[in-house]
Amino acid sequence: MRVLFNGVTTLKPKTGIAHAAANLHAALVSTFPRDTFWMYPGARAADFARRFFKPASKSGSPANKSPNPLKSLAKKTVGAAAKLGFAAHFQAVARTGKFDLYHEPNFVPFRTGLPLVVTVFDLSVLLYPQWHPPERVKAHEAAFARGIELADHIIVGTEAVRTEAQQHLGLAPDRVTAMLCGVGPQFRPQTPNAIAALRAKHNLPSRYTLYVGTIEPRKNIGTLLRAFCALPARAREACPLVLAGGWGWKTETERALFDSEAKSLGAIHLGYVPDEDLPALYAGAEALLYPSFYEGFGMPPVEAMACGTAAVTSTADAVREVVGTNALTIDPNNLDGWRDALARIAADREFLSYYRRRGIEHAAGFSWESCARITHGVYRKVLGLQQEEPQLRRAA
Repeated sequence: MRVLFNGVTTLKPKTGIAHAAANLHAALVSTFPRDTFWMYPGARAADFARRFFKPASKSGSPANKSPNPLKSLAKKTVGAAAKLGFAAHFQAVARTGKFDLYHEPNFVPFRTGLPLVVTVFDLSVLLYPQWHPPERVKAHEAAFARGIELADHIIVGTEAVRTEAQQHLGLAPDRVTAMLCGVGPQFRPQTPNAIAALRAKHNLPSRYTLYVGTIEPRKNIGTLLRAFCALPARAREACPLVLAGGWGWKTETERALFDSEAKSLGAIHLGYVPDEDLPALYAGAEALLYPSFYEGFGMPPVEAMACGTAAVTSTADAVREVVGTNALTIDPNNLDGWRDALARIAADREFLSYYRRRGIEHAAGFSWESCARITHGVYRKVLGLQQEEPQLRRAA
């Protein structure tokens, strides 16, 4: 079997979808060595792009640094050229590569004529367009329905999204498969030395609560910031709030709240954190906070659990499916509930001990190899091949 796997999302600094795509591809390659899973655009182009889009270092004084106009112009030029030529080049690769199937792991596929599997992690642009930039909603409306129509099979991240796909996209049950994402082996309890080094690198206090992810409307960071600001000074000082993730779209209100109030009260914004720092960042936290209004999966809570850190999450359907009874859950609109949880965490280090114990065992069931086997089974189904192994899925 030769599969064309679109890996463009993995070229820039990774967020959730890109991490999932990269990990799934690696698991397919290692689990099914007799098959070929060719990640577009190829190793050389990918290596160049990763160096080109590498985030700027945080070292040094920002005031002494100025943007490099030539590099900025180069990036804009490359970006414009890529948009113009990308579709044509991808289609040419699909025609000439003798592939049996094309897997698009990022929502909207290209038209190639190959049997097609599409991964759809969430339906937020369709169900909650007010949370997204107008240009994204417009592009989504034009392309998403076409992509779903082209797909022979859809993979989603949870049964919650599978239900939504059937209800809102009209997909037949046998055309959509739910597959819980895996957790990489790097997410595990860390040594005290590794945690201390991470704290020193990012100038973090000995105790903190943590949010990980791009800051965008559906993540509900405004509630988290208001809950933190409402704490007594002693609680804020004992256990500050740390946000690890860049400012995304439509976050003017949250950014203003952070800059005008939360920052002065002790909240810390790290921005984008490199992948290699995440395990120790999770492990050093008192709790991972995840107050999202809506998710298709939500990887940070399970990654934190794997590192031995308790998760406090919202009751959003997909998140609740993923964490089960192994995390403290709070309604995303319950500001008092989030404030009280932060206060308890600051005052009582044993408050979440039950969830720390449960979390490690729960997270151990999320395997990228299992994801690869489910995905490979979907490929075989689409190609009309006999299934090699039963598809196993761990219940949350």
